[in-house]
Amino acid sequence: MSQVKKAPIILGAVGVALFAIYNSVFIVDERQQALKLRFGQVVGQTEGYRDPGLYFKVPVIDRIAYYEDRILPIETSSLEVTPLDDRRLVVDAFARWRITDPLRFRQSVSNEQAALPRLERVLNAAIREVLGGVVSDAILSSDRIELMNQIRASARRSAQTLGVEIIDVRMRRADLPTQNLQATFQRMQAEREREAADERARGQEAAQKVQANADRQAVELVSEARKQSEVIRGEADAQRNRVFAEAFGRDPEFFAFYRSLRAYEQSLKGSNSTLVISPNSEFFEYLDGAAASPQ
Repeated sequence: MSQVKKAPIILGAVGVALFAIYNSVFIVDERQQALKLRFGQVVGQTEGYRDPGLYFKVPVIDRIAYYEDRILPIETSSLEVTPLDDRRLVVDAFARWRITDPLRFRQSVSNEQAALPRLERVLNAAIREVLGGVVSDAILSSDRIELMNQIRASARRSAQTLGVEIIDVRMRRADLPTQNLQATFQRMQAEREREAADERARGQEAAQKVQANADRQAVELVSEARKQSEVIRGEADAQRNRVFAEAFGRDPEFFAFYRSLRAYEQSLKGSNSTLVISPNSEFFEYLDGAAASPQ
C-alpha cells in the first residue's frame, strides 16, 4: 500500500524533471537565429545563436526570441520623385533584406513587422537621393541598373544601424504621373514637329544649294559650249572665206557665176518664185545668158 501511495509522487517527480529538461533546452533550425533573454537582457551569445542545433537555457527564467535567418522581401509604396530636369516620375521598387545582427535588430526595431516601415523609409530616402541627382532619361534608359546599384549601396549604409543588410534593390516601374502624361505627350509631339520642321528646312536649304550649283554649272557649260561653237564657227567661216578667196583668185569669172547661182537659189525659194527685175540688171545676167545660149 505504501508503494501505491509513492507512485503519484514518483510520477510527479518524473513529470517535474521532464518539464525542467524540456524547458532547459531550445532548438534553432537552419531558417532561424535566436537570442537568449534573461529578465529582458540578452545573455549567452550576444551575437545570437545562428548555427542550427540544440542549446541550453535556465528554465522559466530564460526566454528565447527567434528571428528569421532567411532573405525577406519588402515592397515600397508608389513614390513620386523629381529628377534634375523636373519631370516628375512615379517609382515602384522592391528589395530583399536579411537580419545580420540580431542584437542590434532587437534594440532598433524589436521584430520583423516593426522593421518594415523603417526599411521602407530607408529605401524611399535612398531612391529620392539617387534619382533626384540624374535626369529622367537616365532613369528610363539602360543606366537604370547602375542607378539601382547606387540605391542599394545607399540603403545598405543606412540599414546597417538596424542590424539589417539590404541584399538587392529593383525598380518595378518608373512612369510619369497620370496627370502629366497628356502634357508630356503634347510636349514630345511639339518637339518632334519642331525637329521635323528643322529637318525639312535643312533639306530645302541643301536642295537649293544643289539646285543653285547645278544651275551655275549648266550656265558655265552652256557658255563654254557657245564659246567653243563660236570659235569653231569663226574658224570655219575663216576657212570658207579663205577657200572662196583662193577660188576667186584662180577664176574670178567662175566665182562670180557661183555667187549668182547661190543668189538665184535663195531668191527662188518658197511658193513665190516670181521676180520683177529689169532686163538690164546684172542680177539677170546669167539667167539671160542661159536663155540665149541655145540660140
